Amino acid sequence: MKRRSLLTAIGASSLGILNPSGLLQAATKQYHHALDELNLIHAIDDDDFWQQIRQAYSVSPTLINLNNGGVSPAPRVVQEAVDYYNRLCNEAPSYYMWRILDAGREPLRQKMADLAGTSPDELAFNRNSSESLETVIFGLRLKAGDEIVLTKQDYPNMINAWKQREKRDGLVLKWISFDFPIENKEQIVSKFADAFSSKTKVVHITHMINWNGQLLPAKEIAGEAHKRGIEVLVDGAHSFAHIPYKISDLDCDYFGTSLHKWMSAPIGSGLLYVKKDKIKNLYPFLASADPESTDIRKFESLGTRSFPIEQAIAHAIDFYNMIGTERKFKRLQYLKEYWVNQVKTHPKVNIHCPMSPDWGGALGMVSVTGKKPEELSEYLFTQYKIHTVSIDWENIHGVRITPNVYTMTKELDKLVKGILEFADKA
Repeated sequence: MKRRSLLTAIGASSLGILNPSGLLQAATKQYHHALDELNLIHAIDDDDFWQQIRQAYSVSPTLINLNNGGVSPAPRVVQEAVDYYNRLCNEAPSYYMWRILDAGREPLRQKMADLAGTSPDELAFNRNSSESLETVIFGLRLKAGDEIVLTKQDYPNMINAWKQREKRDGLVLKWISFDFPIENKEQIVSKFADAFSSKTKVVHITHMINWNGQLLPAKEIAGEAHKRGIEVLVDGAHSFAHIPYKISDLDCDYFGTSLHKWMSAPIGSGLLYVKKDKIKNLYPFLASADPESTDIRKFESLGTRSFPIEQAIAHAIDFYNMIGTERKFKRLQYLKEYWVNQVKTHPKVNIHCPMSPDWGGALGMVSVTGKKPEELSEYLFTQYKIHTVSIDWENIHGVRITPNVYTMTKELDKLVKGILEFADKA
């Protein structure tokens, strides 16, 4: 592996911002050449290689960030793209926003469609997964008595949105609950299917549970739902650009995600997918001229928004593609296994995340018997400046650990040391 070529590519990606029309084009070729020199398998545990990837980020030198599941940082080239476009817009906002940058939305839509495996006419850009999913939740034509199947482990914003429709419109919410982690497809699918009835209109599926990284078999659940004429809404906030799949693989009707999570796009960028034949009957969250239009763009009537953030998504896609879906996923899985395997044998340490790559990715969860999650999280931060998040939701309790591609094993060594120290004192 010629590491110098990778460093050159990283430098070129930053310098390219001076020429926005050619941003990342030359750097992309250099990156691909550098990455292709390193065998996929060998790349997974090659910290020298990933140290070069780390240089593409503005990582804090004093804080170990292991809460990438909340919001992932954008690489420097994406940050610089936002800055450049923002400066450009402020030279003459209405001109550069609506006559120049607005023209970039359709190429961006096609670029994202290529990545997601969908038609560009099925994708709309917005600000986050909550906005995407609530567009669907509040836009569906449902009536009193219609049943919605969802789980108690779903994301709070989505639960609250469905509860609001329950209160306002008389919908019936049918709750199911799981004791995760589970690595049994039939067990999960059958529990959803058993909750379906002749009154069920929608099933809400969190593709990857944000609390502990549990992956649900969305395609198989969708198959059971569609057999019964039930529409399928998938929350892909934590799975998109994290694990290898296309949106089209899931056989869902609606899908929402936050691009500022695992895509490492600018903070405040999201994506909505609506299957082509479902667009007409879904009302937009914010009013458009024709709410029954079959044009996906009716969901983008957000008023004045950040064009710089939107256009910089394209550079995040380029950076993601440079690393490669499989290479990224395997590295993230490796990082989880790296720390979990070193702490799981301690008699007081409990692991609450699936370990098979078929059932999860980077997201892990740990707890210590006899201690509250926030106590462990506080200890890690106080003693080692390791930023994590404590979880106390329904039947899921622990500290969530989410590394990213810039995370080094020497940082995880500190995590391991901290967990074991804390467990010894418990």
